[in-house]
Order: sequence, then C-alpha cells, then structure tokens
Amino acid sequence: MNLRRLLALFWLALPLFGQYAGPAILSRGESPAALSGAQLDFVPYVELSAVYSTGLAGVVVNNTGGLANATGYGVTISAGISGIHRWRHTRIALDYRGDYYYYRPTDYYDNGDQMLMLGIAHQFTRHTLLTLRETVGMFSRDAGWPAINAALPFDPTTAYIPTTDFFDNRTFYLTSQVDFTLQKSARLSFDFGGDFFLDRRDSTALYGVTGYSARGDVQYRLTRKSTVGFDYSFLHFGYHGIFSSADTHSFNGTYAIRLTRRLEFSGYGGVSQVESKFVQSVPVDPIITQLFGITSTTAVSYSVGYTPSVNARLSEVFRKGVLYVGGGHEVTSGNGLFLTSYVTSLSAGYSYTGIRRWGLAAQAEFDRGDSIANIIGIYQDYGGGFSVSRSIMRYVHAVVTFSGLKYSSPSITGYNRPIYTASAGFGFSPGDLPVRVW
Repeated sequence: MNLRRLLALFWLALPLFGQYAGPAILSRGESPAALSGAQLDFVPYVELSAVYSTGLAGVVVNNTGGLANATGYGVTISAGISGIHRWRHTRIALDYRGDYYYYRPTDYYDNGDQMLMLGIAHQFTRHTLLTLRETVGMFSRDAGWPAINAALPFDPTTAYIPTTDFFDNRTFYLTSQVDFTLQKSARLSFDFGGDFFLDRRDSTALYGVTGYSARGDVQYRLTRKSTVGFDYSFLHFGYHGIFSSADTHSFNGTYAIRLTRRLEFSGYGGVSQVESKFVQSVPVDPIITQLFGITSTTAVSYSVGYTPSVNARLSEVFRKGVLYVGGGHEVTSGNGLFLTSYVTSLSAGYSYTGIRRWGLAAQAEFDRGDSIANIIGIYQDYGGGFSVSRSIMRYVHAVVTFSGLKYSSPSITGYNRPIYTASAGFGFSPGDLPVRVW
C-alpha cells in the first residue's frame, strides 16, 4: 500500500469533527468554517450604561394625529453569557443576552429585550451528524441582524429573525431548526432538514406569522477547498390576525470555496416560485352602490410569481475576531405591517478583541422589501452601529455604543423615520468582553 493511499485511509478514519471540513455551506446555515473549531469558555458579563434614544414610536398617534416620535434618556442594564464546549462527538454553543431599558421623561418605552441562540451538533457515527439550532427572543425595538462572532453556532441570517420591523412594539419570535447530514464518502454528502418558526406582536394592528419549511441538498467536494451542490426547499407562511398565506418552492445551485486558511466564500443562487393568497378590498358595481350604499367588498386574491433566490457571504476569521460581508434576495414574511415580500438585503460586520486592551465592533445593514400581499408597495431601511470597549482594570471595561437606522418608502410618506441610540457605561466580565452591536 503506497503512502498516498495510507494517508487517505487515515483521514477517512478520523471522527467527523476532526476531519478537514472544507468551506462552510451557507444553505445549511453553517457559520464560517474557521469558527467551527473554536473552544470558548462560557463567560458571563454584566453592563450598566446611560442611554439616549430618538425616534421612539409605538403603534400610537401623537396629539396631532401623526406618528409618535419621542426622545428618551435613561439607563440600560445588560447581562449575558456565551461560549462553546466540545466533546469527542458533541458540540454545544450558546449565545444569550438580555437588556432592560428604563426611559424618561415617559415610561411608555421601558422594556426588556432578550435573545438566545443555541446550537447542538452530535455525531452518531463517522458518517452521520445531527444538528439542532434554536433561536428565540423578544424585543421592542428592532436591532437588525445579530452580528456573526466566534460564539455563534450558526449564521443568524439563516434563522427567521424579524429584522425590518418599523414600530417600537413588543415582538416575540422563535425558530427551531434541525438537520441530518449523511457523509456518504469523503467527497459526497447529503443533508435533510426542516424549520419551524413564529412571530407574535402585541399590537392588534400588526400581524403575526407561523411558518415551516422542509429542505434537502446534495454537496460534492471538488477539491479539499471547494464544494458544489444543489438544494431544494419548501417554505410556508400562515399569518395570524388576517386571512393570508404563501407557499414557496426554491431550487438553487450552491458553491463554496476556501480561498485561504481563514478566508472563504459561500453562496447559492436559483429561482423561487411564490404562491400568495390574501384578502383585499375591491369596489362594487356603481349600481349596487346606488341601490344599497355599499362601496366595496372583500375578495381573495391569488397570484403565482417567480423571483431570484440568491444569498452569498465572504468572511475572514482572525484569532480573536471576524470580518464578513453578505447579501441576498429572498422571500420573507414581511414585518407585521407589510406581509409576503421579496427582500434584498446587504450586511457587513467586523469584530475584534485582540488589540491589547481594546475591543472593537461595527456593523452595517440595508434591506429593501417589495410587498406582494396586503399592502402593495416598497419599504426599506438602512443603518449601522459600532461598539468600542477598553479594559480599565481587571475584569472591568468602559463601553461606548452608537447605532442609527433610517426607514423610508418611496410610496408611503409616513414610513419615513430616522432613529438613533447612543450609550456609555461600564461592563464586568471575567474574560474578554463579548462585544455586541445588536
């Protein structure tokens, strides 16, 4: 037996977690591959900061009948824990954060936000892997996508997290995802998975959604650094509080390549067929209006359309940080005001905690939605934020954050609204400060 064959057999005999994993597959929800080998202690932290916010707007009107647009100042208390632990056949990763805001001069916007992301991967045999991902949280002000960092067990853009909500309204969301991966050979693998998700909003003027999906893919390793494949997914939205639903069938080709040891590209592209149903108001015949005074009635609208299905991510992982840029065009459930939508998103982020006693993070995001359901129209938002921390003594850090977001719509004037939030305070953590932007 020659040396090459002996080395190949040795590599195949390693446990799946120990094998060279190649570039991450974005359609499977994987975070950058260079992060998958991290071993981070579970580290708690607490922060106390003064906060100032503009553009606070609940689902209420002001004294003049327009959109509420308040300014508030106060304090915020944040706490959380994050980390990754690996055994021979199992990996558990957790990222949790909770915030409580106390605003003045009004307590209307006092709230508590929470987010938990949990990932569990278990290797049953050398060729089979089960992955569970759970994302659950609630917020009163939408903060956009969570940033990718070393403690995240998966790419958060693949979870159904509300990211375009307009109002400061209590929103609860949950996503449960499961994948079974069969590594048929060193080159060929199959994945079968499903998702369940829901959003609920306190205001009766906004709509919730319950959905599920089923998906599968096949991936073929061309080389140790590149993988190609094909995936299919079915996605269903069912809305809460209104008669409306949508079904989507997506067919995509996938590609991933590791350009260097730390730099990789992953993406997919194809087409989605979208079947949408919703109730709309339609005018009646003028004769009926004249006889009975009825000016409109309701009817069920049904449509079938096609839209591109595209998503891509370029990322570079450092020893204590990650830089990434990504974007896509997909079908979403909307934001509780606009329902089924075609949304184009772009995002970029950077985090680093290795500059002596400094920690830096920045994130930017753009979303443009084209609603095809209850309210036909275009809505969009763009903005970003940064966080800077500096160690001032052992376990104690000074923290400064700022974020800004602008909502706009070319057809709906009342949708235009800028919001800004700034905070400064101190944090305590027995390890490196887990910098956050969301």
